[in-house]
Amino acid sequence: MHVGAFVPQGWRLDLVDVPEGRPQYEAMRDVALRLEQSGYDSLWLYDHFHTVPEARTEATFELWTGCTALALETKSIRIGQMVGCNMYRHPTLIAKMASCLDVISNGRFNFGLGAGWYEHEFTAYGFPFESAGTRLAKLDEALEIIIGLWTQDRFQFEGKHYKVGVGHTHDYHREPLVSDGAINHPKPVQKPHPPVWIGGGGEKKTLRTVAKFASYSNYGNDVASVNAKNEILDRHCENIGRDPDEIIRSVSLNVMVGPEQCLVEHFERLNFSKHDIEWQRNAALTGEPATIAERIIALRDQARVGYVLIYFPDAARGDSIERFAGEVMPHLR
Repeated sequence: MHVGAFVPQGWRLDLVDVPEGRPQYEAMRDVALRLEQSGYDSLWLYDHFHTVPEARTEATFELWTGCTALALETKSIRIGQMVGCNMYRHPTLIAKMASCLDVISNGRFNFGLGAGWYEHEFTAYGFPFESAGTRLAKLDEALEIIIGLWTQDRFQFEGKHYKVGVGHTHDYHREPLVSDGAINHPKPVQKPHPPVWIGGGGEKKTLRTVAKFASYSNYGNDVASVNAKNEILDRHCENIGRDPDEIIRSVSLNVMVGPEQCLVEHFERLNFSKHDIEWQRNAALTGEPATIAERIIALRDQARVGYVLIYFPDAARGDSIERFAGEVMPHLR
């Protein structure tokens, strides 16, 4: 089983007690280096602009600039996105940035994409919050465009929502011409392209998109919920003639190594409401290393989970990163 962990970037109010500005980036960087030194397979960032569970006037570092900076700060650990929002950037731009990031990191990039869900953020930043069906249809087309731009020298696409490399235009000298496709160089280092991670477990559309494009899925956090989605994903794979075993199943977990009360006290210090603290308590995996390892091993052995992504609420302040690496991870390998 592979293990990755999230770097604090502010979205989950995990940089509020760090002085604003450069020190907050340095806190992110320091956690990234600790993850690399502790033997984690990958580090991960979210794609959000405003904090949760409420939008506060606190720092939230942007996904692509954060990934690029940490790729330069580290040497061996993989850099992942869980997951980029397709609606925040045009897929052609995403393909270009992803290719460049894979080159900058020398082939250490895990590309993640999803349809987006945080309506508050869409509205605040001026992005139209279209229906779930439209967002999912755009995600499907976007992945075809992105992979096409990664793998073809000149790429053309005409879909319901996007048109790429097609149409009448003018060259540099203002001479008329017909476009013969969009060019995306440099190509990614990884061949045929960086692994695609798709977040979400929507049974009719999202998992069908996973079956078509993904190397990794990400849904659920317990054996029953993961297995339920696994069965549906397997059927989508079979319907298109793909081997379901080609897709590695992953889950994201909130973990704090230590007593549950430490988790409660952590969120009390961040001024979370009682309601939100209770939600965090119910969503998190806490306790001694043996207890945590047992839960994750069950996901591996009973639900085919091959990759676990850990969010440590105390990453910037506590020792869960090192304790998990030393006392839990050896049981998962």
